[in-house]
This record gives sequence, structure tokens and C-alpha cells, in this order.
Amino acid sequence: MYPAVTSMSALRSHSRIALLTVLLVLLGLSVLPGTAAAETRTGGSVVVEANETVDGDLDAFAGSVVISGTVTGDLNGVAGNVRIVGTVDGNVSVASGTVVVLPNATVGGNLDAGAETVTVAGRVDGDVNAGSRLLRLTDTASVGGDVTYGETLERAPGAVVGGTVQRGDVGGGPAAPGPEIPSLVFSVYFLLVNAALGVILLLVFPEFSRAVADRAVDAPLKSGGVGLLALVGTPVALVAIALTVVGLPISFLGIFVFLAVAWTGAIYGRYALGTLVTDRLGVDNRWLALLVGLVAAFALKLLPVVGGVVEPLAVLFGLGALVTVLGSRYRRHRRGAATAEGPTDDGGPGTAGETA
Repeated sequence: MYPAVTSMSALRSHSRIALLTVLLVLLGLSVLPGTAAAETRTGGSVVVEANETVDGDLDAFAGSVVISGTVTGDLNGVAGNVRIVGTVDGNVSVASGTVVVLPNATVGGNLDAGAETVTVAGRVDGDVNAGSRLLRLTDTASVGGDVTYGETLERAPGAVVGGTVQRGDVGGGPAAPGPEIPSLVFSVYFLLVNAALGVILLLVFPEFSRAVADRAVDAPLKSGGVGLLALVGTPVALVAIALTVVGLPISFLGIFVFLAVAWTGAIYGRYALGTLVTDRLGVDNRWLALLVGLVAAFALKLLPVVGGVVEPLAVLFGLGALVTVLGSRYRRHRRGAATAEGPTDDGGPGTAGETA
């Protein structure tokens, strides 16, 4: 979907997006036959206490994730910050603002992290792949495999690494040869593409678009919750459908539909942000609201730390509001159709407009 990029900063950004995609796929795989279903926890904070053991995999979606106890399988998470104090016997795959493996903590497999800052002060038996601005290995760090980092590495003299240490793209192979293209160019390109889709949506569906924006502004928590359910539940449902031979082509088609709807939700998330601003200013202009939302999201994405959460939030709120409004209008349509089916003279079902 995206054009090939050669700048390291753009590649690192795509690495973090890839990690989020991998997490959704892992959730889908939990429904396959012969695979133990992972335990899923969500909320403001997810904590595995020091005396607690989670048997199997753990999928965590929260503001903060703290593992003080033991996870016997893999840890997959999306959070503002992730702290591992205890033991994860399997792999750790997380997308977060900060990721910390504290002293005396153990990761039995690989550590794959897309974050602003990753700190390893404990033991990782496998590889460390950090798509981050900063990877810090302290004096107490012990890595059994290779270390791959995205931008900056701070390695203390006492840090032990059993394999190689290299800087590169965590999401794939080395960049193709050729001149570097600033990531800002691609950001401007996607800004224009998003603007084009936004204009189409406002021209073709003006009232519906306003209803979606109003829903996101008036009920942000509900919209975000519905968006999260859609992002997590849809891939799982598509995998379940794909388990049947008949459902396989439907599942493939569903993937493209889901991506298109998610992109539309991201545009509506920006439009909602612009609507919030223009309404506060007392200005009722849909085009100005779209422009403000697009430019504000573009500017915020350029900021460190904050920039990494702008797109996920836009998708969550926009997609949630879109799904909610679609559901509301579908139910209203069904009620209208049922009302149109009026009773006949003898009390039986009939069609509105019929005469005896």
C-alpha cells in the first residue's frame, strides 16, 4: 500500500506500524485449532502481580502494562509504557511509548519492541529488535542473541551481548541503494492523499460525515471503545471465517474492506478533531474543520513521543464513531421498514399504503 522508502527514519516508522499489525495477527492465530487461546486483558493498567502466573500467552491493551509475576507463554501488548519486572518465558512483542526490562527480569525468547525508548537492564535469552529512537543496554543487561536497533544505542561497559550488534531496519532487510528521500516528503504526500479522501467524503456524504464527527466529539470514550473492539475483533473474525474453504475468499475480501474502512475512520478522526476546534471558535465550516484536522494531525505526528500515538488515536476514535453511526442508521432503517409494514383490516400483516 505504501511506496518504497529509503530513509532510515521512514523505515523505523514503518517498523512500528508492522509491530502493531503483527500483534493483531497473533490475536487472530489464537482461534486456530491446536493453538491455546491467549488471555486478553484491557484497561487503564494491566498488572500481573508478583505472586501471579499467567498460563499461556497474554495479550495486553492498556495505558500501562506491568509484569511482576510470570507469563509462561508470549506477551503481546499495545500500551503507553511496558515494564517487565518478573518473567516472560516466551517472546515479548510490544508497541509502546517506553519499554523497560528491569534488573532480575527475564525474557525467555525474543524482545521485539516498537517504542520511543527501550531499556534492557535484565536478561533476554533471544534477540533484541528495537524499532526505537533510543535503545539502552545497562551494566546488568544480558542478551543471548543479536541486538538490532533503529537510531541510537547506549551500551554500558558491563552489558553482555552473545550475538552481533547492528543498526538497521527492524521491520525488514537493509535499505535499497539510492539517494535518501526525507521522510517529510512522504508525510506531505500522505497528507495530500488524506485530504483528497476527506474532500470526497464531505462532498458525497456531507450530513453523514458531520454525524460521525459529532459522535466522536460528543462520545469520545464510547467511540474509542468501539474502535478498539473493531480493530481487535475484525481480524479475529476474518481468521475464523477463513478456517472454512467457502469462507476463505470472503475473508480475503474482508481484509481489503477492513483496511478501507479503517483508513476512512482515520480521516473522520482528523475531521472530528478539526470540528472540535472550529466549534470552539464558533465557526461552522466543514472545509475549514477538515483542513484544521488534517494540519493539526500532520503537525502532531512530527513531534517526538506524541507523534507515535496520533495515528492510532485517529483510527480508534474515527473508526469507532463511524461504526456507531452506521449501526444507528441501520437500526433506524430496520425500524422504518417494520413500521411501513402496517396491519391489514383483519389484523394480519400488510403493506403501508394498501387500502381495503
